[in-house]
Amino acid sequence: MLAITTLSAAILSSCGGANAKMEMQAPPPPQLPVIIVTTSPATTYQDFASSLEGKVNVEIHPQVKGYIEKIFVDEGAYVTAGQPLFKLSPEVYSEQLNSANANLLAAQANAERAKVEIDRLQPLVDNNVISDVQLKTAKANYNAANAAIAQAKSMMGSAQINVGFTLIKAPVSGYIGRIPYKIGSLVGDNEKDPLTIISDVSEIYAYFSMSEQEFIAFKDKYTGSTIEEKLKQVPPVELVLADNSIFPQKGKIELIEGQFDKTIGAINFRASFPNAGGILRSGNTGKIRMPQLFSSVVLVPQEATFEIQDKTFVFTVGDSNKIVTKPITIGNKTTNYYFVSNGLKQGDKVVLASQSTMLMGGLRDGMPIVPQMVSMDSLLKAKPL
Repeated sequence: MLAITTLSAAILSSCGGANAKMEMQAPPPPQLPVIIVTTSPATTYQDFASSLEGKVNVEIHPQVKGYIEKIFVDEGAYVTAGQPLFKLSPEVYSEQLNSANANLLAAQANAERAKVEIDRLQPLVDNNVISDVQLKTAKANYNAANAAIAQAKSMMGSAQINVGFTLIKAPVSGYIGRIPYKIGSLVGDNEKDPLTIISDVSEIYAYFSMSEQEFIAFKDKYTGSTIEEKLKQVPPVELVLADNSIFPQKGKIELIEGQFDKTIGAINFRASFPNAGGILRSGNTGKIRMPQLFSSVVLVPQEATFEIQDKTFVFTVGDSNKIVTKPITIGNKTTNYYFVSNGLKQGDKVVLASQSTMLMGGLRDGMPIVPQMVSMDSLLKAKPL
């Protein structure tokens, strides 16, 4: 009996020593990177798909019918206002001009003859040799001849205009588009397709649209009692080209259409960009990148957050370096950061770790950690806004 008692005591003594040893070997608190929340100015961007057009796009249509005798330019060439583009066969209109000129000469001869008759009859009427009936008839013939002169001059002017229309010149300076018709083609003023299109791309227009909600938010961002006043407050915008490169010149939003398109529920904007080198052309596509400037925001790296049931949380460091879970409200975001509108303030300490580390690592409220402080400045340098 004594032996059993002694054995039991030995076993209990051995278990107590093991438990004490296990307590002494408990893992130390984890070392985790921690940042101090700061406020700083920041800029976010919103992209809108856009289509580009030159400042001026002029369709060149013939104003008379004729065969194309000559094409003076090539597709893609730059032309100046007044430069010849196409030559149409002028023979028909030259003959019309000759006919009009002959009619004018005939009308002028008739007027001269009527004037001579008036000069002959006037003395006879004055001396009561004849009645004034013949003189009145001569004067009427003279007036009719003058009317015929005016009509002949009008016909001649019209014929001259038609002859001029056979040489088609550039109405504006710009780049020549596609030329669908070739030498020998018969064209007229009723053709659906233009001879070509001239685009003045010294300044390029980018058209884009906003939904009704986006438009309301846009108006609320800027001060001013009218749209025109608000547009003056909008900072310059960027143009992202099809290859995702940024056009070197910044643009300005100039106007907003007067009404929404009911079919798509959107309203159109126009931004203009200087394009002196002609890099951009009508028909290009891109994206308008509109900045939104914030004077002071609370920044938190996205990697420091995690989500549970559509809510966003962070692990903060409280008294005695213990974990405190806090929900946050996100007002805006960039590629790497959230702008926190509620839940954090300047000076709060936030655990900076991946979501898998935070969740799979078993972090929980009240758990102590050993903070490894990370400078927010160095983090912003490594991962810019």
